[in-house]
Amino acid sequence: MIRLDGQSLTAPLLARIAAGEGVSLDETALAKVAENRAVVDRIVAEGRTVYGINTGFGQFATVVIPPDQLQQLQLNLVRSHSAGVGDPLPKDQTRALMAARINCLLKAHSGIRPEPIRLLAECLNRGVIPVVPSQGSVGASGDLAPLAHMALLLVGEGLAWGETGSIPGGEALRQAGLAPVVLQAKEGLALINGTQLITALGNLAVARLKKLIPLADEIAALSLEALRGTRAAFDPRIHAVRPHPGQVEAARHMREILGDTSGIAESHRDCTRVQDAYSLRCIPQVHGVTRDALAFAAAILERELNAATDNPMIFTETQESRSGGNFHGQYPAFACDVLAIAVADLASISERRQERMVNPAYSDLPAFLTSNGGLESGFMMAHVTSAALVSELKGLAQPACVDTIPTSAGKEDHVSMGPIAARKLLRAVDGLEQVLAIEARMALEGVRLVGLAPARGLASLQGRLATACPPWSDRAMFEEIRRTAAALAAYAEALP
Repeated sequence: MIRLDGQSLTAPLLARIAAGEGVSLDETALAKVAENRAVVDRIVAEGRTVYGINTGFGQFATVVIPPDQLQQLQLNLVRSHSAGVGDPLPKDQTRALMAARINCLLKAHSGIRPEPIRLLAECLNRGVIPVVPSQGSVGASGDLAPLAHMALLLVGEGLAWGETGSIPGGEALRQAGLAPVVLQAKEGLALINGTQLITALGNLAVARLKKLIPLADEIAALSLEALRGTRAAFDPRIHAVRPHPGQVEAARHMREILGDTSGIAESHRDCTRVQDAYSLRCIPQVHGVTRDALAFAAAILERELNAATDNPMIFTETQESRSGGNFHGQYPAFACDVLAIAVADLASISERRQERMVNPAYSDLPAFLTSNGGLESGFMMAHVTSAALVSELKGLAQPACVDTIPTSAGKEDHVSMGPIAARKLLRAVDGLEQVLAIEARMALEGVRLVGLAPARGLASLQGRLATACPPWSDRAMFEEIRRTAAALAAYAEALP
């Protein structure tokens, strides 16, 4: 069980919940939730008019709702805002969404009772997962539509995932031995008002990129050996005088992987080549800035994961409700767009190294990495696939967060489009994994064709790849790429 307390959730922990681990709720945090709820109960009892508690929403904020209709107000809000369309989120992403919202509610500024939070956690732990359409949020006033679909499950409505497809939410609760809740004042708004779709998906991408970036270094090092590149560009003195943290770390990692020499390095010690192409020489600079981009974006996304993003905010200490804009998704949206740019660039330099391995004009390797050219095409189309992926990634790198379309009769006149940024980021990470798999498979074959031992620091990666992929002769390339990607995924999972 991963304990949720509203302040210590991280991207790796969220990824574990997404993959199926259960959650427990911090009792101290729940006690603060109950104290915070008492503020809402007092506002209702005193008959004060407060937005989100006993008024309409958005353009209807001036409409006062009588006390006997407050439960219906919250149920109507959840029902009417469940306006999502498109393919449902995969179950792992929905689990991340649920966990992120639980963690936000445990900040104790949402005015919700502990009961809906406990039910949401029980659904997560018992595998009662709502069907949440992926499209329909502009990422301001929160991810209203996706979270409303999640909230529908808690009131026994909407859809949930069954064994063979979707089933009614109420039936899913009954099968799990759970009962729906009756939403009280503000609780519908508390469940749907926040940035948790953007934040959950962004943090899932971060968890994957923390493994992929150092893996990209190792693959690049294998390519460098296949292309008989020099280690000179990784000299620490070069990077000390341009001390970007990511660049310094990337260069250090390359030196660690490659060591001082290898059988391949010794074979061209006295060659006439002065310096390598940028795709080899500038690995620290390009791989480095992706590290710095990840550090920047990961910090934003983790803060957001442990932030209160409701409106209005309920403050227990002063017994007050205050309206603000913490639901606006620009922070996580911006972070996701930055990461999509970094992913595209990392894939782009990988594709350039691939070109050098298959093109005999750029190396002493046989054309398309086959010794039987003509009869065999070798890695000709693998490179074409990589080029296609990189072109698509460049499109996905176009920022979503710079767009805005006013909604809610002009009340929401600047929005983040964060869910679009987050979804395209995950698509980009998928593409990067495939591009790196193709580079790794080419580099493995290139080293085999060189016929000398590469750096000792590459032994683990080379061994994992060699076990999955025997020496090349033309066969179904898609299966080769799939085997390589699976081998890399297993290898990356074991990285510290």
